[in-house]
Amino acid sequence: MARSNKRKFNEIRPIEITRGYTKNAAGSVLIRSGETVVLCTACWEASVPKWKSGRGSGWITAEYDMLPGATDSRRRRNRSKIDGRTQEIQRLIGRSLRSVADMDALGENSILIDCDVLQADGGTRTASITGAYVAVCDAIKDAMRKKLIRTSPLREAVAAVSVGMVDGKALLDLDYAEDSQADVDMNVVMTASGQFIEVQGTGERTTFTRKELDRLLGLASRGIKNLLELQRKALRRRIKQAAKS
Repeated sequence: MARSNKRKFNEIRPIEITRGYTKNAAGSVLIRSGETVVLCTACWEASVPKWKSGRGSGWITAEYDMLPGATDSRRRRNRSKIDGRTQEIQRLIGRSLRSVADMDALGENSILIDCDVLQADGGTRTASITGAYVAVCDAIKDAMRKKLIRTSPLREAVAAVSVGMVDGKALLDLDYAEDSQADVDMNVVMTASGQFIEVQGTGERTTFTRKELDRLLGLASRGIKNLLELQRKALRRRIKQAAKS
């Protein structure tokens, strides 16, 4: 099976991270991962959930959804009830960002992340995490500029990527065509220091060996190093004034 963009087995899709995509959110990022496109925003809220009130620490949480036209067949909006997949993904995004943040440094404030999939071609949850980190960085810079907090609560960066076994071959960063045929499907979230936050691995059509697991984790580590560098480059770039006007 030929890969999209003639990629090698250990190559991620072309990535584009655009900061300041919308002007109202404190942090706003459009991330393109191949044909997958996700808008990630991070908003500041000067309060915390009731169960955290009075503890002197903050909170980071996330919501995730797909627009109706994000896939080939129209997807109904989540109006009154969030489906299980959506709930699981938004919890994963929130956990991933909380794991690299010092909640005490936030004070009794919250960062609310929204990840909206505009176009889906596999890897929407991993693109959401990778883009959300950049959006959170900008939201924190905005809060520090306004003197809402003194120091950044972020300890290090976080990114995520998918890996899988397709036709007996280990592949990095699966698109939808590959993911739909994968014998083994895995999503990996890691920090800049190489620590694992989450590994979601499933034998979709078959079992997998420890050797295959190690190979997949090695591929994921390689891909995440590339994504972390792309995040760093994006954060070094100046946000276009037109986007913030």
